[in-house]
Amino acid sequence: MTAPDPSACPPAIAFLDLPAQQARLGEAIRRRIDTVLNHCRFVMGPEVEELERALAAYAGAGHCVGVSSGTDAIQIVLMAEGIGPGDAVFLPAFTYTATAEVPLLLNATPVFVDVDPRTFQIDPASLERRIAEVRARGELCPRAIIGVDLFGQPAPWPALRAIAAREDLFLMDDCAQSFGGALAGRKLGREATATTLSFFPSKPLGGYGDGGAILTDDAERADLYRSLRTHGEGKTRYEVLRTGMNGRLDTLQAAVLLAKLDGFEDELDRREAIASAYDSGLEGVVLTPARVPDSRSAWAIYAILTEGEAARTALQARLRAQGVPSAIYYPRPLHLQPAYQAHHDGTSLPVAEDLSARILALPIHPELTDAEVARVIAAVRG
Repeated sequence: MTAPDPSACPPAIAFLDLPAQQARLGEAIRRRIDTVLNHCRFVMGPEVEELERALAAYAGAGHCVGVSSGTDAIQIVLMAEGIGPGDAVFLPAFTYTATAEVPLLLNATPVFVDVDPRTFQIDPASLERRIAEVRARGELCPRAIIGVDLFGQPAPWPALRAIAAREDLFLMDDCAQSFGGALAGRKLGREATATTLSFFPSKPLGGYGDGGAILTDDAERADLYRSLRTHGEGKTRYEVLRTGMNGRLDTLQAAVLLAKLDGFEDELDRREAIASAYDSGLEGVVLTPARVPDSRSAWAIYAILTEGEAARTALQARLRAQGVPSAIYYPRPLHLQPAYQAHHDGTSLPVAEDLSARILALPIHPELTDAEVARVIAAVRG
């Protein structure tokens, strides 16, 4: 029997290479974890406060509150505003489910908004139409806008702030995918009244499990977030001032994130270099992501657009045969998801629907070698 030709089966490229990251950062992470294992303050230990100070300083925010996940961060922020039954929360239809599920958990109603066809960010014109429609129907009270910094790039914050001020709506930034990004020379984290972060392992700054944080310049809100994350506590453990939740950040996750934060800027630079290589290597072959003007992306996801769903399926098959992974973010917009269809008013959101049929994410992480980047480009080019 003839032995298989190794060149016919190239080694697979990792879509997300956490083992390689662990090999690179493992010693620093273990030192941090060992410190926690020695002091045994696993809940709200000193590393949590240290991380909060570091994240606030990085983003230039006045306050940071560490919490148990990006989803819990959104919930705490909306709880603090008293958002609930009869309230409308406006958010993009093209994003991850967490942004929409939290309003429903609080018995509020998510109102889905279309997005820009090239940057994939929430479309201010669609937002204004949706607010006007809700006000005209009179069934819900518009209360909040959640802007999402999708895939690493910033939402159109100047326009969102203007709309929120004119309509008297609370403005929140879901920055789960984009911590480290910047707009107009300023790091994301201060574009809205409150900014929520996620440290899920696949995020640009990811932990070894769930974790999140809230950034704000408002000291009173920061104190309220701290109370809500710890069962509504007051100044002492058994003084309960309000209905809260268990939303604390584990000390071990804070320790991991502190170790990773030291080299975070270098990782962002590498992500940008990979994105630039994709931009130039794939020009004219597929639609590469449009850059938001005057911004820096954290490049959580590098998403191209194919001509249609059939072209995307064929491209994925060709990539898979060459050991190149890909992923679809997102295969169905939120307003068409079974969990949310009953809460949607039936309005067509054509851009979000079109993107879901054409979008495809390529590997982008700091551990990718130049040779692997060249392989991805060659495989896409065919």
